[in-house]
Amino acid sequence: MLYYLFTYLDKLDVPGAGMFNYISFRAALAFLFALIFSTLIGRRIINRLQKMQIGETIRDLDLEGQMKKTGTPTMGGIIILFSILLPCLFVGVLDNVYMILMLITTVWLGLLGFADDYIKVFKKNKDGLRGIFKIIGQVGIGLIVGLTLYFSPNAVIVENVHKHVDENTQLEVVEYAKDEVKSTKTTIPFFKNNNLDYADAFNWAGENKQLLGWILFVVVVIFVVTAVSNGANLTDGLDGLATGTSAIQGATLGILAYVSGNVHYSGYLNIMYIPGSGELLVFAAAFIGATIGFLWFNSYPAQVFMGDTGSLALGGIIAVFAIAIHKELLIPILSGIFLVESLSVILQTAYFKFTKKRTGVGKRIFKMSPLHHHYQKPAGTVDALIQGSKQAIPESKITIRFWIVGLILAAVTIITLKMR
Repeated sequence: MLYYLFTYLDKLDVPGAGMFNYISFRAALAFLFALIFSTLIGRRIINRLQKMQIGETIRDLDLEGQMKKTGTPTMGGIIILFSILLPCLFVGVLDNVYMILMLITTVWLGLLGFADDYIKVFKKNKDGLRGIFKIIGQVGIGLIVGLTLYFSPNAVIVENVHKHVDENTQLEVVEYAKDEVKSTKTTIPFFKNNNLDYADAFNWAGENKQLLGWILFVVVVIFVVTAVSNGANLTDGLDGLATGTSAIQGATLGILAYVSGNVHYSGYLNIMYIPGSGELLVFAAAFIGATIGFLWFNSYPAQVFMGDTGSLALGGIIAVFAIAIHKELLIPILSGIFLVESLSVILQTAYFKFTKKRTGVGKRIFKMSPLHHHYQKPAGTVDALIQGSKQAIPESKITIRFWIVGLILAAVTIITLKMR
């Protein structure tokens, strides 16, 4: 809203109004608004949650300090959601297709997580929303995102088609196609010829090739959104873990959006230019401010938990953001923490069922899953293939070490663009 007001004032030659034309300026405002809002309003929301007795029910998993968390206010993801939405509504360009998609994703998955938390807290059903309804919700937002990118005339790319060395400057110059086009191409990490076209899987289909490519793209979108959203949900098991790793990923995606939306930087990095995607930097800034502000209360020992209201939304936001800038194949690197947490649960469950079927006794790979709980138990306390540390690692140390790994993965994600 403020963007349109100051754009109008700029036409009237009001001094300083032109600052709102700069994405970097609006991103800085979005970050500050989100950070201030989440810290100032966060305390009031937490107090309200405490008065309403909206507390977390903790299962006794025999982890040090775990039962002390019983009664800690949950559904704090509301703080994150409002701290993202309000700054974007104030300083964002609201007719930008990518901003619209991110706002819809935030609200959609936030409501999905809220429904899950509501059933757990108010209906006293520890299982929460049935899994089938969660999947339907995640598939639904995947369809919205995929079909919007297919049908919207503003969701286009300018492909980097050729690179050569300038004879005068001896510098590499990237040549772009002349026209903006709808495309199912995405960026491949590490490889020099870095554009992968989903439609190439259907070369045998003749004139139907492109349509089938879009269908495959939508399927990939649904899978990525569902996987990353659930991965963030599983990671939200230690104080500050999901919040901190999400903030790191948000900062990385903001950088990628900025260079993808700037023809000069995208040319330097030899990646496709995506007109309009630079506006996502404003959303990313609000996302970072909101998560850092929430971390003020969510860091160890947590005064509030985000619940599924926050975790499902955070994962979905990261997934849709990466898809919007055609960087979804970087997700296994950037969201490596979420990936490993998910894999630890899948492997643990599969191995337990397999060994129980063969021997009658289920065995474990890890002492506990998701993986972060594995480090909270000392060796020898649980019969598992991987025993690890002889002593339990304090929760705060596990969280910080996961953050460090997340920072390394974020650096590798960015480096892959130049590594080619």
